[in-house]
Amino acid sequence: MVATTLGLSSRRGAQAALRALRHCKLPRQAGTVAYWSSFASRDVGSASGALLTAGRASSNVLPGASAGSFALRAISTSSAALADLTVEVPSMGESISEGTVAQILVQPGETVEEDGVLATLDTDKVSMDIKYPSKTPGVVKEYKFAEGDTVSVGDVFAIAEAGPPAPGRRPERRVKMTRLRARVAERLKNSQNTYAMLTTFNEVDMTSLMEMRSAHKDRFLEKHGVKMGFMSAFVKAAANALETVPAVNGVIDGGDIVYRDYYDISVAVATPKGLVVPVLRNVDQMSFATVEKTINELGKKAREGTLSIDEMAGGTFTISNGGVFGSMLSTPIINPPQSAILGMHATNVKPAVVNGQIVARPMMYLALTYDHRLIDGREAVTFLKRIKEIIEDPRRLLLDV
Repeated sequence: MVATTLGLSSRRGAQAALRALRHCKLPRQAGTVAYWSSFASRDVGSASGALLTAGRASSNVLPGASAGSFALRAISTSSAALADLTVEVPSMGESISEGTVAQILVQPGETVEEDGVLATLDTDKVSMDIKYPSKTPGVVKEYKFAEGDTVSVGDVFAIAEAGPPAPGRRPERRVKMTRLRARVAERLKNSQNTYAMLTTFNEVDMTSLMEMRSAHKDRFLEKHGVKMGFMSAFVKAAANALETVPAVNGVIDGGDIVYRDYYDISVAVATPKGLVVPVLRNVDQMSFATVEKTINELGKKAREGTLSIDEMAGGTFTISNGGVFGSMLSTPIINPPQSAILGMHATNVKPAVVNGQIVARPMMYLALTYDHRLIDGREAVTFLKRIKEIIEDPRRLLLDV
């Protein structure tokens, strides 16, 4: 018989295995050998696993042992060690010798691959990246500098362990939340905690609006220098509905209700850094063309990051268009300190009943989330139905019916 002891994960594990071996009942045959070597007295704290196997030996028995004798053989194994790798501050270009750590992108303990950006530096002339240089994936062990520190070319910036990742380790990244994202998260959570939010839905047939746009879009562009979209119609419809149902344009202030008799509509705009909501002011006095131009101007500023605080403050109602990303239905969250928000969605061709006939129509779901502390269900449904009526027949705006 042959019994094999492989390396152990700890000293305690090694000692337990040795105790088990001592209690084994070895076959009492002529030539039986107990071969412990000096294994029991060695430092086994760095061994990596334990396995006891027994089998009938036909060869490779210990010297002096006959076939069929029982032998113990000690084998020590260890996992591949990770080698420390230093990451230095690279050259920053001619005449630039130092820079400031702007942002650390990979946190200690996280996995990084070749050319992965560990951090960004700001200098007097350029911004640059500090990259992980090894072809072998590794794990960031520590940084020698923090965000805001000044570093020089050649400084040891980080220590990483280069080598195969530990079994079960999954790649991940940790980045610091931007101030904009943190502020948006705070406001949305405060909204959930403050308002008694309820959402009502309706479905609108986009046929008439699409036909109007198709018939006049070229002339509209030629005269006003801006394309005719759907947002102008929804903004004007919302302004009319706010006039019809004043409670949706109001807000609770302590023990009072403030009814705003002006209509400043916030339009949600997605940017690379997060969601912003620039405000269109006095939309009830705007033409379709003015709405489209203002939305384009504010949208451009939002994407460039040049919106001022004043351009994002003071809205009385918000419109969010998830349809541009393909959203079919959602329940938008109120933008404090407003009391309601309209959610637009994707337009899809679906069967609809028109004059008793089933026909294909471009349909859009609308969602209105409102503060039920202030706005009753009757008022919310009336408001959303008014928007539906105007979109399905834009002539209502001209006739005020």
